[in-house]
Amino acid sequence: MKKVVSLALAAAMMLSMAACGGSSTTSEAETSSAASTTSASSAAGSEAASGSAITTAEDLADKRIGVQAGTTGEIYVQENFPDAELGSYKSGMDAALDLKNGKLDAVVLDELPAQSIVAQNDDLMILDLDLATEEYAIAVKKGNTELLDSINATIKRMQEDGTYESLVNAFMPAEGDDAIVIPEKVATEGEVIKMGTNAAFKPFEYAEGTEVVGFDISMSEQIALDMGRQLQVEDMAFDSLLSALDTGVVDFVAAGMTATEERRQSVDFSDPYYSSKQVVILKK
Repeated sequence: MKKVVSLALAAAMMLSMAACGGSSTTSEAETSSAASTTSASSAAGSEAASGSAITTAEDLADKRIGVQAGTTGEIYVQENFPDAELGSYKSGMDAALDLKNGKLDAVVLDELPAQSIVAQNDDLMILDLDLATEEYAIAVKKGNTELLDSINATIKRMQEDGTYESLVNAFMPAEGDDAIVIPEKVATEGEVIKMGTNAAFKPFEYAEGTEVVGFDISMSEQIALDMGRQLQVEDMAFDSLLSALDTGVVDFVAAGMTATEERRQSVDFSDPYYSSKQVVILKK
């Protein structure tokens, strides 16, 4: 009897072990399948978050967007895409580097500086969504009508005598950055007049060796020349320019600056001298 019971118990144990083995194999298969599904889902989510998913302005709504601090691009993103993850940088190129490294999905920047950045980076492209149009103007301290009138007179003179067109052709050639020909520096003399700018906005102002050059610099030389003054260029962060103007560190600001209504509350602007728009830089 004991032998029969013993055999029965042994058979039951073997059946139990076989059942456990089958259960374990099924669990591993299910776990493997779940992991594969999770991995695929993660990859799809990563692809959706990439710059390549941006084809319309609405696609920017929840993306990681880089801008140059204090610029129209920053204001535009803040006002139109409050849910976007905004990154403000000292320059458009700094933002572009983070885009290349996968830390951003897009960069919003003025058209010509954006073109210059893309020309230097084969893995980037411009998506022209015509986000916002703007007009660049020169800023002076509120109430400085004498300087403002002189600047406006020079802008008008340049437009009439062909100087303006020659500067556009020099700094904004149809062939791109490689065809830029920097005009000979205009010699100015007399009492110093200080121009504030941010040399990270090609072709309007940028560093060429140890010199700050660009459309705005050459235009400012013309302003100083007409006034019988000696131009001194002060290079600083873009978002520091208006405070420098207010405290007298500089006499005027020429930095591809848009004459927004908000800025008009604290400074006076010249007649506009260039029209631009905001575009989006993406990874290819």
